[in-house]
Amino acid sequence: MTKERLWHHGEDYVGERLDVATVSPDPFEQFRAWFEDAEQAGLAKVNAMTLATADAAGRPSARLVLLKELDARGFVFFTNYGSRKGEQLGANPWAALVFYWDRFDRQVRVEGQVERVADEDSDAYFAARPRGARIGAIASPQSRPLADRAELEARIAEVEREVGDDEPARPAWWGGFRVVPERIEFWQGQPSRLHDRVEYVRERGEWTPRRLAP
Repeated sequence: MTKERLWHHGEDYVGERLDVATVSPDPFEQFRAWFEDAEQAGLAKVNAMTLATADAAGRPSARLVLLKELDARGFVFFTNYGSRKGEQLGANPWAALVFYWDRFDRQVRVEGQVERVADEDSDAYFAARPRGARIGAIASPQSRPLADRAELEARIAEVEREVGDDEPARPAWWGGFRVVPERIEFWQGQPSRLHDRVEYVRERGEWTPRRLAP
């Protein structure tokens, strides 16, 4: 087996400076500022985030999901509670998130406990989804093996027959999770890999920023 080295020494990072003295004292405000920069730059799927979970034995897994809500309580995404990530969060309610916006050489890391959002919030989001996405969420046994695509399409057709002209209602096994952060790190790429890193740590309800070594 041949070895392929993926070294790209010509690549470097160029970004605005990031410092404890200039960031917002509120990490959620700092996040919104960076998020808006990415939106205004026209980046695709700026709300895409890597979600890392682990099972009861500590074995990790990660995947991309979409941030759908953000407030002072935390970062919200929606899924099937019976999916692999849903079952892992049920057994081990801690998670990590990573956002990456390559044009700005920026990433944000979030770590914290996870809770389910209120049923009424899950209902509201589900009702706002396109009809096809609601039908698909009901029909799909997310993360479970399928014989082939035809099996999934048959399940969708069955749900469509059952729902008829009615509005598809949110099933009890589908809804939102909120990552309630204890740490939020802002990473800004800099030349020579001397990156700027500012981490906020929450203690007794207060956020304290500090610089980390690159």
